[in-house]
Amino acid sequence: MVEGGKRRRTPYRRRLRSRIIVSFVLLGFCLTTLFAFATNWARTRVENQLVEDVMNRNINEFAHRFYEDPLRSPDLPFQQIRAFAYTSDKFERVREERPDWAALSDGIHNVVGQDEHNEPYSYKLAVRKTPEAWFFLAYDMGDSMRGEQQLKRALLLSVLVFSALSLILGWWSASKVMKPVSDLARRLRAYRGGTSEPELLAPRFPDDEVGQLAQALDDYSLRLTEVVQRDREFNADVSHELRTPLAVIRGATELLLARPGLDDKVLQRLQRIQRAEQQCTDLIGSLLLLSRNERGQGTSNVARVAEQLLDAHRAQLGGKPLELVLEGSRDLVVDAPESALSVALGNLIGNAVKYSQEGEVRVHVGDGVVSVSDSGPGLSEEDAAKLFQRGYRGTHAGHSQGGGIGLSIVSRLCDLYGWQVSVRPGGERGVIASLTFSPGR
Repeated sequence: MVEGGKRRRTPYRRRLRSRIIVSFVLLGFCLTTLFAFATNWARTRVENQLVEDVMNRNINEFAHRFYEDPLRSPDLPFQQIRAFAYTSDKFERVREERPDWAALSDGIHNVVGQDEHNEPYSYKLAVRKTPEAWFFLAYDMGDSMRGEQQLKRALLLSVLVFSALSLILGWWSASKVMKPVSDLARRLRAYRGGTSEPELLAPRFPDDEVGQLAQALDDYSLRLTEVVQRDREFNADVSHELRTPLAVIRGATELLLARPGLDDKVLQRLQRIQRAEQQCTDLIGSLLLLSRNERGQGTSNVARVAEQLLDAHRAQLGGKPLELVLEGSRDLVVDAPESALSVALGNLIGNAVKYSQEGEVRVHVGDGVVSVSDSGPGLSEEDAAKLFQRGYRGTHAGHSQGGGIGLSIVSRLCDLYGWQVSVRPGGERGVIASLTFSPGR
């Protein structure tokens, strides 16, 4: 089944309000995370620099005092700092008891590990080695590590708190920013047209970006209203002007048909003129309703309209060996004027007759549906995909007359009256066109 004029739904897109909130949250999270990282890095760097400066001064002072009084005890306890001095006769003992210390060069080193109770420890060790003595100064970093962990927890908490605050601020800001846009969208959805002077939107909004958008929409609405108005006036004028000569043709034809003793050929030509006038009248009425997007009033018997259309085409077959057959129910009645049904069904029957050079065109009236099958060349995949596009002519159109708008009109009539039209390939050859009516009769 081929459907014309149907739009596919676009995939879901994130709302602008959500994008603003997400932007605020990401900005707050990134800034607080960067600040926390910078704070922790600066604290660690400054603390290490201060500790190393203190240790360098202390180990130099410690070595100086040792050389002034070598008999003083080498183990000098300080608060959070322990000092060790070993003379040359104790170097081997240091290598045995503290091989990690003995292997270190002069400078300040970080020492981490676990004690005999599997408790972690960390300290900085300042090393000064001379041929006469080795000096070690150990600075316990345990309190510093605990302080660093507390700082990290506080920084993590601050990141979460500021991210939550960014979420609240983003939600509030998005509500304030998007409120005029939402009001504008609501007014556009509520506007249904129907007047020659549409309500202006710009005066209801401040002179900012949203106000400029409303002004642009007002300008576009005015131009569009003018175009629609001119289109409606043109259709009404054309309909009115064409009805006058058609009424003249109808009156003259009826007067000529009322004359007795007409020749058979003259009678057939007059009847053909009469049917053509009726088709033009129906087409003008249907097109005028389509331009206004209005449904006509009345009911129609599908079989009777189909029989009239087949009779009209039989008179135009000439010498073409083609049989036109009507079958099925005679009681199907649809809620639409005969002019609309005649245009929709007439295009389907007309295409079947035009593309069938021999054989038969069969119209079947069923339960809520009428189908037209022919014995023409069939339907290609390309034709099936584009058949209801305005201006498209099938691959088998050749040099035949027609602008490729007949099935487009049928599709628009179906949208107006709630019908469905489909065209599919037949069995071995030909095409089957179906017109399905709405349940209401």
